[in-house]
Amino acid sequence: MADTIVTILAGSESDKFVYEKAEMVLKENNIPYELKILSAHRDPEKLDDYLKTCQSLVYIAVAGLSAALPGVVASKTEKPVIGVPVSAKLGGLDALLSIVQMPPRVPVACVGIDRGENAAYLAIRILNLTKK
Repeated sequence: MADTIVTILAGSESDKFVYEKAEMVLKENNIPYELKILSAHRDPEKLDDYLKTCQSLVYIAVAGLSAALPGVVASKTEKPVIGVPVSAKLGGLDALLSIVQMPPRVPVACVGIDRGENAAYLAIRILNLTKK
């Protein structure tokens, strides 16, 4: 999508209850976005192909369990990546720790567990930096 500004990436459709929160905020604020279901584990080639052609300015990556998606995306782009941990197991603590413990030069912003709406609000704040 040529006019997409934010891409929401989710590792699974089972994360819908989280990424729908981000979609709602982006829609309310008239931010063009697209949603892609691409797993870092099950679809690595499709994810790579998508990231090579995507023109979005910010990524929101929703992931549970090992929560590899935000870190993988951040390792392949210079654009901001916001990770959203999902409470799939262990109350989401496993996903939270996976997202915040990135190695040097692979930064990922992280919002609270299941807080897709906060990821969208953070994306909007990042986008607003370019308007000043």
